[in-house]
Amino acid sequence: MSFQSILGNFALILFVLTVGTGIVWFLDVFFLSKQRRLAADKALAEFDARTAKLEADGIRIEQGKRAELEAGILRQPVWIEYSGSFFPVIALVFFLRSFLYEPFKIPSSSMLPTLFVGDLILVNKFEYGIRLPILNKKVVEVGNPQRGDVMVFKYPVDPTVDYIKRVVGVPGDKVVYKNKRLLINGKTLSYQTMSDFLDEEHLNYSKQYTENLTGVSHRILNDEHAPAFVRDPFNFPKRENCTYDSEGFSCVVPEGHYFMMGDNRDNSLDSRYWGFVPDQNIVGKAFFIWMNLGNIKRIGSFN
Repeated sequence: MSFQSILGNFALILFVLTVGTGIVWFLDVFFLSKQRRLAADKALAEFDARTAKLEADGIRIEQGKRAELEAGILRQPVWIEYSGSFFPVIALVFFLRSFLYEPFKIPSSSMLPTLFVGDLILVNKFEYGIRLPILNKKVVEVGNPQRGDVMVFKYPVDPTVDYIKRVVGVPGDKVVYKNKRLLINGKTLSYQTMSDFLDEEHLNYSKQYTENLTGVSHRILNDEHAPAFVRDPFNFPKRENCTYDSEGFSCVVPEGHYFMMGDNRDNSLDSRYWGFVPDQNIVGKAFFIWMNLGNIKRIGSFN
């Protein structure tokens, strides 16, 4: 693993920090602090003996010297003090983001109009099963992604990068995209026309529709000037499950994999190009916008 990959894996950094500070905390509580106590007791015994001798000779020792000596010996070294202080905080953060909720920031417009650039979202880490941190191996079955879920996952082309898209196809589904309309297992989804959507970042309008993805209604965007066909799809694993033509594509989702698409259909690099998302790449289900520094009205849940 390259240094850049390590920097990009915040979970790994947190894990290393948790283990490192935890080891220091453990050694201090069960070993180093006892050594300091023994050293202090020995020094105090010597101090008391010297004091008694000096007082016998009529020399008085300044009060507080004994307590100052004890405190100095018992004081933790700076590196141990900081490690012990940071350990519970780092461990708590590591636990929360590994097993409960993890924050993410939306980096692109591929999920417009559902998610905007700059949205800070929360991702449920246990919705799709309890997974071991770093390894991302599922150890407890809880549930599986459903059509319509907005999901964060490791980009199959580069697993150090997190992507967010909508689940369009689950294992066994036949996903067909013809002339910018989806068919799932032979059934055409229903669409309702809405008013055009203004992309304020790029200052252009897109056609906006409500799409009913087998019970989950959400908005999508289409660029009427963009072609329906997929331009230069990658040579991804299990590409033989897909066929492409001038009107779109057809894919059968293999077992243990999911087909993902962005809501901004003509401005999204998704499964149409780089293929299926394996189960081991799943991070969690996105469900709540907790902040957008440019527009606090964005705070809330979404479909």
